[in-house]
Formats: sequence, structure tokens, C-alpha cells
Amino acid sequence: MKRTRRNYAPGFKAEVALVVIKGGKSLAVLSEQSDVRPNQIADLKQQLQIPAVDVFGGAQKAKAVETCIKAVYAKIGQLTLCR
Repeated sequence: MKRTRRNYAPGFKAEVALVVIKGGKSLAVLSEQSDVRPNQIADLKQQLQIPAVDVFGGAQKAKAVETCIKAVYAKIGQLTLCR
């Protein structure tokens, strides 16, 4: 008989990832206590850290780069239309 996949609640995932980021427990210890594989815990940690960059202005830089790219493409379009 097949074993069903475990679905963890978002709150539980956040709690586990925060414990790892704070450095309170190692992956092995936390894995035993929470019954989550160490690889999954490392993935949860990464998923929490990536959007955390936006909190400190990462999204503003991305918008500025996007605006510059649009301006360059507009300029390229003008140069090709003048032929």
C-alpha cells in the first residue's frame, strides 16, 4: 500500500525555517524533532531567505533595472524603425 504524501501547514514550515535561521538547533536535531527530512528543512530555509531580500529594498532595485531595460528596448525599436 502506498504511503500518502505529507502536507505541512505554512505556519509549521515557517516555524521550522525560522529555528534553522536563528541557529538554535542543527538540521539533524530539528529533523528528528519535527519529523521533516534535513533536505526539506534546507529548502524551507532557502524559500524563507529569498523573499527576505525584498524587505530591505531588493524590489526597488529590480523595478529600476526593469525600467532601464524597457528604455533600452524602446531605443532599439526607434533605431530599427528609422531605416
